[in-house]
Amino acid sequence: MPTYLHKLLKMRLEGKLHVSSTELAEYMNIEPIVVRKDIALTGISGQRRVGYDVNELIRYIKNYLSWQDVITATLIGAGALGTALLGYDDFAQYGLNVETVFDCDENKIGKEIRGREVYDIATLESRLRTAPPDIAIVCVSNAAAQQVVNRLVAVGIKYIWNFANVSLRVPRGVIVQREVIAGGLAMLTVKMKLSSMKQGDDPVEEE
Repeated sequence: MPTYLHKLLKMRLEGKLHVSSTELAEYMNIEPIVVRKDIALTGISGQRRVGYDVNELIRYIKNYLSWQDVITATLIGAGALGTALLGYDDFAQYGLNVETVFDCDENKIGKEIRGREVYDIATLESRLRTAPPDIAIVCVSNAAAQQVVNRLVAVGIKYIWNFANVSLRVPRGVIVQREVIAGGLAMLTVKMKLSSMKQGDDPVEEE
């Protein structure tokens, strides 16, 4: 769905009013029937020989993903990965607004990164307790992740987007989405292996 939305937003900027499932299928390199089934999940109906209204489809997809309203977030860890996430402009299109950034590095505290001031992580509770954001984005070291998440849960945050390569222990009712970069690499290398096997490379026999 996010990939459909990305393409649709680009089409809208280009002034396109309607889009067909075939166009989206070609962009995604999948079959049109898959696109139609995906879009049907949102509840929208297309028009025969016309397709879908671009603006309407954007609205339906955002509603399906619960991206129609602003999602507030705090980011913990302003290192290389955290800084890269702050620079991802498309978050605004998806309704995600990173309101606060925390770090323990004295060289970063008080400075701005991508237009956001970095706060001392020691002030996390005092800054977030009265109005906790919807989600927390965790970009700290594996060793620090659990302690940081414990503090986030204590101030009332129930949704964690975890970029630390560690399984977190959280209370019932708290949801963690873990992103493992190595997992994506593993999927790609397995696909490489399967692709090579399908090409029918003949094994070289030793003499």
